[in-house]
Amino acid sequence: MSRFRWLTSGESHGPRLVAIVEGVPAGLPLLAEDIDVDLARRQRGYGRGARMKIETDRVVFFSGVRGGETLGSPIALGISNKDHENWLDRMSPLPFQAIPEALTRPRPGHADLAGGLKYDRHDLRDILERASARETAARTAVGGVAKKLLSRLGIEVFAHVVAIGEVSAPPPSDEPWALVRERARASDLACAFPEAETRMKEAIQAAAHSGDTLGGGFEVVALGVPPGLGSHVQWDRKLDGRLAQSLMCIQAIKGVEIGDGYSGAHLPGSRVHDPIRYDATRHAFVRTTNHAGGLEGGITNGEAVVCRGWMKPIATLRQCLPSVDVVTKEPSDAAFERSDVCAVAAASVVGEAMVAITLADAVLEKFGGDSIGELCRNVSSYRMQIDDY
Repeated sequence: MSRFRWLTSGESHGPRLVAIVEGVPAGLPLLAEDIDVDLARRQRGYGRGARMKIETDRVVFFSGVRGGETLGSPIALGISNKDHENWLDRMSPLPFQAIPEALTRPRPGHADLAGGLKYDRHDLRDILERASARETAARTAVGGVAKKLLSRLGIEVFAHVVAIGEVSAPPPSDEPWALVRERARASDLACAFPEAETRMKEAIQAAAHSGDTLGGGFEVVALGVPPGLGSHVQWDRKLDGRLAQSLMCIQAIKGVEIGDGYSGAHLPGSRVHDPIRYDATRHAFVRTTNHAGGLEGGITNGEAVVCRGWMKPIATLRQCLPSVDVVTKEPSDAAFERSDVCAVAAASVVGEAMVAITLADAVLEKFGGDSIGELCRNVSSYRMQIDDY
């Protein structure tokens, strides 16, 4: 069974972030520029911190790509951390000549204390460097590979911000998806609605002035997904569960919805389930609505796949919260390091990547293929089967 497998490695202020991707068929055209555009999108956004002024993320392929095409072998890629030069005294892999000052004051809401307890580390930098959302640059690069694969099959994945703090954008129910995507890509906050974007920026500015942070929500949409990805037969093959896990594992994401999600739980079934009809011109079964978010029984149904991720406020606050020094056990303010005020726009790009990765895995799981040609033939044959159903 073909699968899209991947791992990332690297610390926030280490030399570089690294990822290995396995399962991409041979013959897929793939250039660094295909990925760099998403890395640049992840770095922007109103409310981002000073780190984004230091880094200019660019991907480098170390293996698995030759002459602009994948080889079918594992792809190794890296993203350099320019800021590493400023942290050589604290982040060298060699034994320290002078022991750097330990970070011992955990931040509420971060992995600092839980990770310190788990791994028996009293210098919490050993935890926070890997737990940092800087790691998502590598995920975004992996997602760029997945999106390139999906695009060959006519599948497009994009995201847009739907809320920041108490400010929500109107639902895009009457807007064509192409317009939502275009507006979101042009926005500093990845928001498709200019009026809402203005109020979001005001909320971020107010939080910054008070030394606070803001969270929010984003929506990821996948168009062109064929029916039949995922399965109902086992819990771990249900695609909605896999999508939920892929979004929930992003740093600071605390809630995930598929389709109407939370709001649908408060409505009667007659207003939630999507009526089915047959479109003879398209030779396809279609839904007149898409409250299910493109998934029924853990299987894609041919409609747009729609997921939302809800991000808590960033845990590093300039207005430090009460904490305890893990060495002295004395009360202390939590540590503060350079941080964002709001990173929901960046998180939406990461969410886009994670959904693309999960869909690419589901595609390879169902259709397989050692080459792009074989994969495309398998998908084409399946689409003919669907048309004849």
